[in-house]
Amino acid sequence: MATIRELDAFEVLDSRGNPSICVKVSLNNGALGSAIVPSGASTGKREALELRDKDDSRFSGKGVLKACANVTEVISRELIGMDAYRQAGIDYMLKTIDNTENFEKLGANATLGVSMAVARAAANSLNIPLFRYLGGINAATLPAPMLNIINGGSHADNNVDFQEYMIMPLGFECFKRALRASVEVYHELKKLLNENHLSTGVGDEGGFAPNLKNNEEPITYILKAIEKAGYKPGEEISIALDIASSEFYENGFYNLKGEGKKLDSKGLVEYYENLVSKYPIVSIEDGLSEDDWDGWAILTQRLGSKIQLVGDDLFVTNAKILQNGIDKKIANAILIKPNQIGTVSQTLEAIRLAQRNNYKTIISHRSGESEDSFIADLSVAVNAGEIKTGAPARGERNAKYNRLLELRHLNKLLTYEGKSLFR
Repeated sequence: MATIRELDAFEVLDSRGNPSICVKVSLNNGALGSAIVPSGASTGKREALELRDKDDSRFSGKGVLKACANVTEVISRELIGMDAYRQAGIDYMLKTIDNTENFEKLGANATLGVSMAVARAAANSLNIPLFRYLGGINAATLPAPMLNIINGGSHADNNVDFQEYMIMPLGFECFKRALRASVEVYHELKKLLNENHLSTGVGDEGGFAPNLKNNEEPITYILKAIEKAGYKPGEEISIALDIASSEFYENGFYNLKGEGKKLDSKGLVEYYENLVSKYPIVSIEDGLSEDDWDGWAILTQRLGSKIQLVGDDLFVTNAKILQNGIDKKIANAILIKPNQIGTVSQTLEAIRLAQRNNYKTIISHRSGESEDSFIADLSVAVNAGEIKTGAPARGERNAKYNRLLELRHLNKLLTYEGKSLFR
């Protein structure tokens, strides 16, 4: 046994300059583990609670001292002495201490920080990589990245309604080559935007955030960048979109302010059908609002056999909500964000449920990130197949790509999902 000896927590800063919580765990055998919890900008209403101090005299009310105190003063009393290798038992204890559905007392930022740090300490105690500790010998694949290279919506200050325009380098034999191609496309896109006197300032996730004519024009710029970089759109590099439609859903209609359009669910589905028929789009995330389940049924019926339809705000990494979606045949993929649910064990539960029901799984960052690369290891541990962690720019995004490159370098038997992902 390696038991928990001490828990500590303190404020650090995320990539947007907002406070986040860092948790450190030490075990009785000297092993250490730490974790920094991310924070989202576009959040689903059913996500677990991110506890903020709401003290306007500090960080505009966004401090996390209460969450830190919950770790050091409340959680530590119950967890000290517990076996660090019993991840499920520790996470169950966190749920028991809180005793609410969405960690409304302790804060999911406090509980996830503890849960992640314990997992890392346990891995360090055994002197094995985190991905191997979480996934065992079944951890065998590196994920295909979804790189957000043009930002809109709540991730940028521009007139583009859709939140993320991503590339997926699917037509390559290995992760290293796929990432290189993506980086080259990213730099060609910057040149193209410069040539057309468009802004190359970046949004929260490292993608460029220019003002463009409509929600279709970013796709055309990306396709030109793919070709200028020497690659074949649709064959080597495909397009994925995160619409984040809950952000512009009001009174049963979707208000595309950038285009001056107001569409109902059927109208927006037809809009997507047109895009999919014209461009090499393989995935659409949050195409309809988290509250528009009837619309999701239409979207899944019309496009579910053609492309990946990802539920983020819709499912919020919650196995109960996902089961409802499975029962109703809604979507065919789930975005996995550990801080939406609050512990590593609950995250793994949602992943297992999705995989048992042939739903694709995409491990995802948040807009407020850090140098912590936990999700890179998680994506390999569960053979997720896909990871979403931003543009190949900004240190907090590249920390995940660099970790995957490191895993590929150290573990030559890890294969790349790319070509087989949507076969």
